[in-house]
Amino acid sequence: MRLNTMGALAGVLCTFLCRAQTYDIRDYKAVADRKTDNTQAIQKAVDDCAAHGGGMVLVPAGTFVTGMITLKSNVNLHLNAGAVLQGALSKYSALVLIDSAEHVSITGEGVLFGNGKKFVIKESAPDRPYLVFVRNSRNVLIENVTMKHPASWTLRLYGCEHVIVRGVSIYSHANFNNDGIDIDSKDVVITGCIIDSGDDAICLKSDDPQRFCENITINNCIASSNCNLIKMGTGSVAGFKNISIANCVLRRASESPLHHWSDSPDHFISDSITGISGIALEIVDGGILDQVNISNITMTGIQTPIFIRLGSRSGQTGVLKNVIISNILATSNSRMASSISAIPGSYIENVILRDIIINGKGGGTLTDAHRKIPESEGVYPENRMFGWSLPAYGLYVRHVKNITLDNVQFNLSQPDARPALWLEDTHQVKAKGLRTDESPGNTERIRQINTSDVSISEDQSYILK
Repeated sequence: MRLNTMGALAGVLCTFLCRAQTYDIRDYKAVADRKTDNTQAIQKAVDDCAAHGGGMVLVPAGTFVTGMITLKSNVNLHLNAGAVLQGALSKYSALVLIDSAEHVSITGEGVLFGNGKKFVIKESAPDRPYLVFVRNSRNVLIENVTMKHPASWTLRLYGCEHVIVRGVSIYSHANFNNDGIDIDSKDVVITGCIIDSGDDAICLKSDDPQRFCENITINNCIASSNCNLIKMGTGSVAGFKNISIANCVLRRASESPLHHWSDSPDHFISDSITGISGIALEIVDGGILDQVNISNITMTGIQTPIFIRLGSRSGQTGVLKNVIISNILATSNSRMASSISAIPGSYIENVILRDIIINGKGGGTLTDAHRKIPESEGVYPENRMFGWSLPAYGLYVRHVKNITLDNVQFNLSQPDARPALWLEDTHQVKAKGLRTDESPGNTERIRQINTSDVSISEDQSYILK
C-alpha cells in the first residue's frame, strides 16, 4: 500500500513537472550587459509564468541588472550557474520580493547581488533595500543560491509559514545592518547554510504582538558575524516558542570593514575581527521565550559565548523560561563572560546548561571582580551593556530561578582575579561536576549574594549551601 501511494505521488509530481513551462528572461529582451535595467523584462516573465499556472523563470549565465522583482504563486525563479541578478541603484523594498504568495521558490547555483556598497553607508539609513524579502507567504523554498552584499538585511522571512531555506550561501559585508537570515515566521527549517555577515548571522525576531516566531529548526549551518552569531531578539513583542538549533559551527567573520573591536577601551578585546555573542537570547519588549533547545555548537572568535537577557526596554517585562543549552565548546576573547540576567522583581526560570566547555581569555583584575554592575533595565541588550568586563570570568547569573549546571567547565588561558561563577538573587541552583581553573589572586571561585537552595559540587566534591 505504501509503495503504491508513493508511486502515485511520484506520478503526480512527474505530471506537474512535465506540464511546467520554462520562461527564459532572454525571450523577454533581458540583456546581460551589466548596465541595461532589465526590471520590466524579468517581471513580465514572472507575470506570464504565474498567469499560465506557474513554472520556472530561468536566469541564464550572465549579469543582469534589475530593480525589484516580485515573485508570484507557483513560480520558481531559477538562477543557472554563472547567473547574477544585480541590484540597480534605485529605491525599492528588496531585490526579490515574495508577498502574499504560495508555492514559490528561488533555486539554482547563481547569485543575487545587492550592490550594497553603492547605497548610503550609514547605520541610520532606513530606506536601504533587503536582498530577499518574503512576507505573508506559505510553502516557500529557497535553495542553493548565493546571496551577496545587500544594502540592508540579506534574507528576511516575515509572517510566513512552511519555509525551507537549504544550502544557501550568504556573504554580506557591504553596509551596516547586513544581517544574514532574519526569521519572524513559523514552521521554518534552515539547514546546510553558510553565512558570513557584518551584522547578526541568524536572527529570530518577533515584531507582531499577535504572532509568535515559533516551530523553528536550524541545523548543520556555519555562521560567521561581526555581531551576534545566533540570536533571538532584539525585537521580542510576542516572543519565541518551540525552537531547536543544533549542529552548527560559529566563527568570526572573514572581514570587518565597519566594526573595529580592538578599539575597545583599555584593549579589553584584542582581536579586530570578532563576533559579539555566540548565542544571544533576548526578551526585552514584553514577549515570551519558552521551550528553546540549543545543542552541539562549537564557537571561536567571539567575545561572549552565551548571553541571555530578560529586560524591559519597552516598559514591559516578559517571560524567559525553559531553555536547554548543551554540548557547547567555546573559546572567547574578551572579559565579558557569559551571562544570564533579568531585572529586579522578575526572574529567568528553568535553565539547564549541560556538557559545556568555555575557554576564556582571562586577565581579569580585582577591580573587575569588585565592579558594581548596573541593572540597566531599559538598555539595548548586548554583551557590553554592563561594561567591557563582568565580575566573573566564567558565568555571571543574576535574578534567576531553577538553574542547573551539569558538567560545565571554565578554563583560563591566563591568570584571572575574578571568581568563575557569580550568583546574585539566584535561587534553586544545582551544579554537578563544575570545573574551574585555579588562578593566583582569585578571591573565591564562586561568589554568592542573596541566594537560596544552592547545591554546587566541583571536582573536589564539596557542597556549598
